[in-house]
Amino acid sequence: MGGERKPLANRPLTVPHPSRLPPEDPQRERICAAHAAALAAGQAGYPDPTTGLFVLTAGFLARRGTCCGRGCRHCPYLD
Repeated sequence: MGGERKPLANRPLTVPHPSRLPPEDPQRERICAAHAAALAAGQAGYPDPTTGLFVLTAGFLARRGTCCGRGCRHCPYLD
């Protein structure tokens, strides 16, 4: 449910939940590299390497403090 306070998942912010970015995704390495670079730079997000769409980082989503329930790729709340 959107806006619900949840604890952060028990995994590093650099590791997306497999239901949001499966290990077999052919772009996983590129996506994770773009995400890690944005996290390291303190940016809110990065352009998806395939589509160019803006994707929020787990760091930005964690700082927001709640899960929006929209299925974010790097949701830090999803266990």
